[in-house]
Amino acid sequence: NPYTSMNPRMKVFDIIAEPIRFHKLTKNESETRQIVNDLLDHVGLGRMAGLKYPHEFSGGQRQRISIARALATRPRLLICDEPTSALDVSVQAQILNLLKDLQSELNLTMLFISHDLPVIRQMCDR
Repeated sequence: NPYTSMNPRMKVFDIIAEPIRFHKLTKNESETRQIVNDLLDHVGLGRMAGLKYPHEFSGGQRQRISIARALATRPRLLICDEPTSALDVSVQAQILNLLKDLQSELNLTMLFISHDLPVIRQMCDR
């Protein structure tokens, strides 16, 4: 459940910006703002999502926020532990497609953990 990893008092922008600020990955707040807005666009939420709080989003949208936050530090490895288990089938397919697209676009290695064998077959290269 991605909601449990989000501070309900923080806006989505600050949730995604937190690891960028913590690791001092940018020189200024303008650069941080640009990265966060790009991440929100990349996961399909749009920049205006950054102005809202986590409780204002659906489960699938919260998962997208979590994905954006995970990508904020520009990792080479993304560990996905049951990323779709709490989602309905249609939203699950959207998130899996997003992860595959991000893997290809960002040249990510993914460690995918799931008990759902059809999901594993869809996500694994081998």
